[in-house]
Amino acid sequence: MYFLSGWPKRLLYPLGSPAEAPFHIQSDPQRTFFAVLAPARLSIWYSRPSVLIVTYKEPPKSSSQFGSYKQAEWRPDSTMIAVSTANGYILFFHITSTRGDKYLYEPVYPKGSPQMKGTPHFKEEQCTPALNLEMRKVLDLQAPIMSLQSVLEDLLVATSDGLLHLIHWEGMTNGRKAINLCTVPFSVDLQSSRGGSFLGFADVHIRDMEYCATLDGFAVVFNDGKVGFITPVSSRFTAEHLHGVWPQDVVDGTCVAVNNKYRLMAFGCASGSVQVYTIDNTTGAMLLSHKLELTAKQYPDIWNKTGAVKLVRWSPDNSVVIVTWEYGGLSLWSVFGAQLICTLGGDFAYRSDGTKKDPLKINSMSWGAEGYHLWVISGFGSQNAEIESDPNSIVKQPGILLFQFIKSVLTVNPCMSNQEQVLLQGEDRLYLNCGEASQTQNPRSSLAHSKHKPSREKSSFADGGLESQGLSTLLGHRHWHVVQISSTYLESNWPIRFSAIDKLGQNIAVVGKFGFAHYSLLTKKWKLFGNITQLRVYLRTSNLDNAFAHITKAQAETLLLSVFRDMVIVFRADCSICLYSIERKSDGPNITAGIQVLQEVSMSRYIPHPFLVVSVTLTSVSTENGITLKMPQQARDAESIMLNLAGQLIMMQRDRSGPQIREKDSSPNQRKLLPFCPPVVLAQSVENVWTTCRANKQKRHLLEALWLSCGGAGMKVWLPLFPRDHRKPHSFLSQRIMLPFHINIYPLAVLFEDALVLGAVNDTVLYDSLYTRNSAREQLGVLFPFCVVERTSQIYLHHILRQLLLRNLGEQALLLAQSCSTLPYFPHVLELMLHEVLEEEATSREPIPDPLLPTVAKFITEFPLFLQTVVHCARKTEYALWNYLFAAVGNPKDLFEECLMAQDLDTAASYLIILQNMEVPAVSRQHATLLFNTALEQGKWDLCRHMIRFLKAIGSGESETPPPTPTAQEPSSSGGFEFFRNRSISLSQSAENVPASKFSLQKTLSMPSGPSGKRWSKDSDSAENMYIDMMLWRHARRLLEEVRLKDLGCFAAQLGFELISWLCKERTRAARVDNFVIALKRLHKDFLWPLPIIPASSISSPFKNGKFRTVGEQLLKSQSADPFLNLEIDAGVSNVQRSQSWLSNIGPTHHEIDTASSHGPQMQDAFLSPLANKGDECSIGSATDLTESSSVVDGDWTMVDENFSTLSLTQSELEHISMELASKGPHKSQVQLRYLLHIFMEAGCLDWCIVIGLILRESSTINQILVIIQSSEVDGEMLQNIKTGLHAVDKWASTDCPGYKPFLNIIKPQLQKLSEITEEKVQPEAFQPVTVGKTPEQTSPRAEESRGSSGHGSVPQGEVGGGSLVSRKEEDTARAEEEEPFQDGTYDCSVS
Repeated sequence: MYFLSGWPKRLLYPLGSPAEAPFHIQSDPQRTFFAVLAPARLSIWYSRPSVLIVTYKEPPKSSSQFGSYKQAEWRPDSTMIAVSTANGYILFFHITSTRGDKYLYEPVYPKGSPQMKGTPHFKEEQCTPALNLEMRKVLDLQAPIMSLQSVLEDLLVATSDGLLHLIHWEGMTNGRKAINLCTVPFSVDLQSSRGGSFLGFADVHIRDMEYCATLDGFAVVFNDGKVGFITPVSSRFTAEHLHGVWPQDVVDGTCVAVNNKYRLMAFGCASGSVQVYTIDNTTGAMLLSHKLELTAKQYPDIWNKTGAVKLVRWSPDNSVVIVTWEYGGLSLWSVFGAQLICTLGGDFAYRSDGTKKDPLKINSMSWGAEGYHLWVISGFGSQNAEIESDPNSIVKQPGILLFQFIKSVLTVNPCMSNQEQVLLQGEDRLYLNCGEASQTQNPRSSLAHSKHKPSREKSSFADGGLESQGLSTLLGHRHWHVVQISSTYLESNWPIRFSAIDKLGQNIAVVGKFGFAHYSLLTKKWKLFGNITQLRVYLRTSNLDNAFAHITKAQAETLLLSVFRDMVIVFRADCSICLYSIERKSDGPNITAGIQVLQEVSMSRYIPHPFLVVSVTLTSVSTENGITLKMPQQARDAESIMLNLAGQLIMMQRDRSGPQIREKDSSPNQRKLLPFCPPVVLAQSVENVWTTCRANKQKRHLLEALWLSCGGAGMKVWLPLFPRDHRKPHSFLSQRIMLPFHINIYPLAVLFEDALVLGAVNDTVLYDSLYTRNSAREQLGVLFPFCVVERTSQIYLHHILRQLLLRNLGEQALLLAQSCSTLPYFPHVLELMLHEVLEEEATSREPIPDPLLPTVAKFITEFPLFLQTVVHCARKTEYALWNYLFAAVGNPKDLFEECLMAQDLDTAASYLIILQNMEVPAVSRQHATLLFNTALEQGKWDLCRHMIRFLKAIGSGESETPPPTPTAQEPSSSGGFEFFRNRSISLSQSAENVPASKFSLQKTLSMPSGPSGKRWSKDSDSAENMYIDMMLWRHARRLLEEVRLKDLGCFAAQLGFELISWLCKERTRAARVDNFVIALKRLHKDFLWPLPIIPASSISSPFKNGKFRTVGEQLLKSQSADPFLNLEIDAGVSNVQRSQSWLSNIGPTHHEIDTASSHGPQMQDAFLSPLANKGDECSIGSATDLTESSSVVDGDWTMVDENFSTLSLTQSELEHISMELASKGPHKSQVQLRYLLHIFMEAGCLDWCIVIGLILRESSTINQILVIIQSSEVDGEMLQNIKTGLHAVDKWASTDCPGYKPFLNIIKPQLQKLSEITEEKVQPEAFQPVTVGKTPEQTSPRAEESRGSSGHGSVPQGEVGGGSLVSRKEEDTARAEEEEPFQDGTYDCSVS
């Protein structure tokens, strides 16, 4: 509502001596002038600029006669001041302007500036007047004066002898007798009118009093602490015609302040609390409305040590009250008791080093114009001895401080409550929360919100589009959009009284003393205008000139105004309400607006005083909820008028009991509206009302509700109740329900669909460290923190759901929750509700007869988020409450199993922590094992690492360190294995020419472990590690048995599993290939590797040739193209061969694919250049296109004309090349396959090496395996297995996959050698390769470029961690290029 801004300002007060320090300040009724009293001085200050105008100094002689000054009171027209003195005198001062056209201060403008020509009242508006003070009259009342109060044309004075004097402002009593309080009867209410008791004791007198115009009486505080209200029972003000009422329970009153708009009396008490009373309309008794008191929860060290309440002051707009205590400090409260600011805690009370400050003591305070400033006379001085010792310390000198405030526009312009923006107004600027975007009335999809980010670079206004203002714009950041009000307008129209913003958050209007100004957030420009005697509608686009205005004369002064769609509702000073319609008319080129009176309603029977009406709103809310209306289309029409009468919300609905008017019968021009029913009271203590005219079928509960802010009592919502599935409603079921709920912020706007309340909050920043302790000017920055206002918001949905469940309206709660389940914070809503109910019920000292927790638990099970909600709530709650929680929601073991069944492993991991604390270790271990196995199966590697740690902790008794809840799954786990996190293995080195001595199959190369590697080193022989290892081995065995090599690689790389040493052990068991064909097919599928195919054009007719052969096959066979095939060929390959072998070289040399390099690099370059570039684009495309279009795939051999094979060789060569390119898989898969090949080679699993060699179709790999077989003792069973497997593959290729035949034909000689080895078991030495170290290396061109021509050799044990597979950067580039097209399941090229 009101928020402090910046630091307070200090006004320099001309001090003679400490005895002349000011102690009292009083503003005039217009708050333009301030009277400041010192013991013998009266000064008049001006508000803007804040300057001293004139001072009257009492001569010593008369000063001793009168005594020191005590209090001052202004005459209503600001022409006189009455000052009371200690010795019972009242001094009347006249204020007169000095003669002539003289001003004390005038603004100076440069020559020729527009202000010089200026407005007619330029001088009066912008200059500080020069005034004279003259004492005209002295009145002696012969008793110390306790209180002065201006009442209309009279001055009411209470003296310490128990008398009330009514004095005319000219200083005469007009012959009226003083009233003795002992003769005024007092009672509990006015019904027992004459039976009241009298104030029976002699020395009773009034200590403080204030006149309340709307209640027509005085709120008084007596010297004994009793409080009361004195009212004249007739028009004459004499003792016989006065009567008093008092509450029985207040006996420590100290001061009083009255709120005329809400008819409230705030009595300060010696206990430090403020009791706020109102008068009962029927009995006239005083009723306690609410209390303003600090709570021990918020202010534990000071709540009961503040001393008595010293001063209470209501703001000029009556919306907030400020309170100060004897021992210092300030607090600000809304009209019905919501605390907004208190300076007894936080940065106000403590320095940045944690030491406590002395609270600011306040002697007197008064609000400035429109509540933008609070003028305070600080109470340093008499209490502080430091002043004499440090005369330079400015802050310790008593003076005038100006606190600056920013306030919500709702305080003065309540019609802004139908907007979703928060708008605050300061004295020269506005704060908006809708900075960058626009908003429409359309129902906004919450999906758009979560993705919509406020654009910082470019305002979305620029598009001119009216797309919805996303959630993130309304609450995205904590900063405000600040608009500086036009200085031209402010100079002559300060202070700003009202401001308003349109629904789209694009246009703002402000109203000062005269006229108004309009600002567009699109153009960032102000338009100015002045004159406010009529109701006008201006076009936004044209200049603000009466020529462009539509003017309607109102019959009486308009007090309030609000808009509903195209209707305007006006509340007038004669207590009548008028409805107008606004229509857009196009008269030729000009667009005008037409205003038409629709309906008038007189409210004078119900409203005692027009000033009491706080707000008037036209709404579509009615007690009927639309379903039962006779005409459903009227459900969102202007159904009712909501009137806030001094905090009492009154509703007047349209009377639908009579004959209905059919829309089509009446033309829109003479729309006859239904009359209104008599008013009904909906709620008490209402500060603000929010409603919207938008409609959204999905969220009817929220959009058709009425939201109320009730100060200290929190908020209320008047919620419609809908029958489910549009069944007929029960006759006994009310159609609306009022639900109260508390929120932690002061509400300033409601986002209806988003179930959010927006507000603002004061934040403070300490700057005391910038000052040295003895700097003379340090003090204001040290004493006060710098105040800023921040945006804030809060969810309220869980409160409403809880209230509905409490009232057994679970069906309505479910409907409401389902309508909001798409909101991004809906899971948080359920969690909050569960948490709050749990905390309340589980910590209650008394047994709860009807606990709500089981109901809430049952309600949450209706949503898929049930399991997460429960576990998140439990982990944020202390352990002591868990038993109570799980008694209601179910056994955590069952919930854990539900998570596993639902495949929600992260939530299951959270339940494991619960189980670990609630169950014995054996149960935890059992469930952890279950989860670990499932996580392994699903490849949730992060979770697996946590589980390994967790299982170890259970075993070693470290159970007090539970694993953290796993974070979101790593992206890498779904893709390939991220091997080499801290290592990489160079696979570019081909081991095909390795000397036998280097390659012993018995050698096991232990892999350096990954991130969780430390677990292998510590206590590696302990039972726990053994237990974990067993599970890991079991999983690895399963993966191998199911031929899931890709998963095996991920598993080993992610968990640092020692794959090689394990494979060595399992070489003849799990690591044996049982079925080569199945293994081959599975690898093709897992690694997205296309099966090789034969171009249709190269297939000769099977009927002609008797068998089918491809050009490529013939070429390859005849030319022994691959240099590795012929082990007997000498290193010096003939030139003829070199020139003929280009085909086999060029095919595979696609730049992303490892291939055999040509012997003639210059030749290779010449042939490569045109194709390699093309290959990049076509490699993937051709694979899919050809496999899908070629009938080879279906095994349905195409009949090809024999002329086809007589095509030029170039054509078939191209076909063959494109086939070669098409039959390679993604680069990433290739890297992974080579990695696995290396691992199996190291572990001696040669059958797997053969399978991988086949899929890569690299004869060099097969050759390499043969070298190993020749050079080492190889198990005969393995040899036999390889032989059988290759025969099976050959058979399968002949029938199902002819694409493999060319390659199998190439390696036929090797296979024959293999069978010889198998049969004869020859000495391995005979098969040493001839061309050791001379053949070109087998490597990818990328690696070749980066590594140069490094030699061959096996990977030494130490090099595993250091080498580079393919340099990281290249691999990433390749991954980036390849990964997108090769997402899992992109295409399926399997040939069956």
